[in-house]
Amino acid sequence: MSTDFINRGTDPTAQHAETTKPPPGTRGSDYAALSREVKQRGLLKRRRGYYSVKVGANLLLLAAGWTAFALIGPSWWQLLTAAFLAVMFTQTGFIGHDAGHHQIASSKRVNTLLGRLHVDLLIGLSYGWWIAKHNRHHSHPNHVGRDPDIAEGAIAFTEDHARVRSGAYAWLARHQARLFFPMLLLEGFALHVAGVQALFDRTGTPRKTRLAEAGLLAAHVGGYLAALFLVLSPLQAVVFLLVHQGLFGLYMGCSFAPNHKGMPMFAKDDKIDFLRRQVLTSRNIRGRLFTDFALGGLNYQIEHHLFPSMPRPSLRHAQELVRTYCARHGIAYHETGLLDSYGQVLRHLHDVAGPLRLRPELEY
Repeated sequence: MSTDFINRGTDPTAQHAETTKPPPGTRGSDYAALSREVKQRGLLKRRRGYYSVKVGANLLLLAAGWTAFALIGPSWWQLLTAAFLAVMFTQTGFIGHDAGHHQIASSKRVNTLLGRLHVDLLIGLSYGWWIAKHNRHHSHPNHVGRDPDIAEGAIAFTEDHARVRSGAYAWLARHQARLFFPMLLLEGFALHVAGVQALFDRTGTPRKTRLAEAGLLAAHVGGYLAALFLVLSPLQAVVFLLVHQGLFGLYMGCSFAPNHKGMPMFAKDDKIDFLRRQVLTSRNIRGRLFTDFALGGLNYQIEHHLFPSMPRPSLRHAQELVRTYCARHGIAYHETGLLDSYGQVLRHLHDVAGPLRLRPELEY
């Protein structure tokens, strides 16, 4: 199946509700057969050696960044430190992501501890909020009304979302393709705010858990701001914060944007089996070791969505197996280069805002 639907000026939700139905008699069985083959090859086994080195090296680099920050002192050269720490914050987030999917340890308690330390304490995001949101996304990727990653917000991901906008909000959606990357500079700030808000909204979460997470977030924010304003001049501290958090959000956004944006979407009531739901809505990014590192293994998005608990280093070994299996069953397996993936994302954002470009009152 092609993703050319995004260039046809039609509603992608309606289009794919019709064209992605699996062949008769295949529901419920195809994924089970693939899963057995993956397990037989040992691709779901924990990779403790890999993660011991990965987590240790990441912590050392993160500590090195903050040590350099302290040694350099009040200097505008600290903006280079800010850029380096933006990279390390994102890499730390990738480890939290792996912990959230129970890829690192066989114990849920250990994974949760690693996730909270990396996400809450080290980068200042809410691990509990992210887990709840990300689990819903994995269950229903690109499913309108079910996937929180395509819910109504700053970006309109469907024509229906674009049509109902007015005023400045409509103008933003109308120009969202050209504004997409600049808007990612605000993503880090948005994630921090959403996580804090969630602490007050998650009434179903045990009080003890919320207090523990609030304590870790407070420790991060307090330590972060104290370091900035004690070491740097007030102006340098503010500029450092803006550059660091801006680049952190940009890197995070650029890592997650290629995964599903511009891929097939389903209407809320569409029914589709697990295998096709995960494969058809996901996009892989070509590349090897550097791409694996830069994107935190998210470049194997198809394999990750099919087997969320598969350790990161095993994903590339599962790729050929999954790709061959999909070809055998006539399921489109989408893989492209990183730059081309961004082009597909931007074309999709441009096309869904089409209805707004037909409204003359938005010409301002």
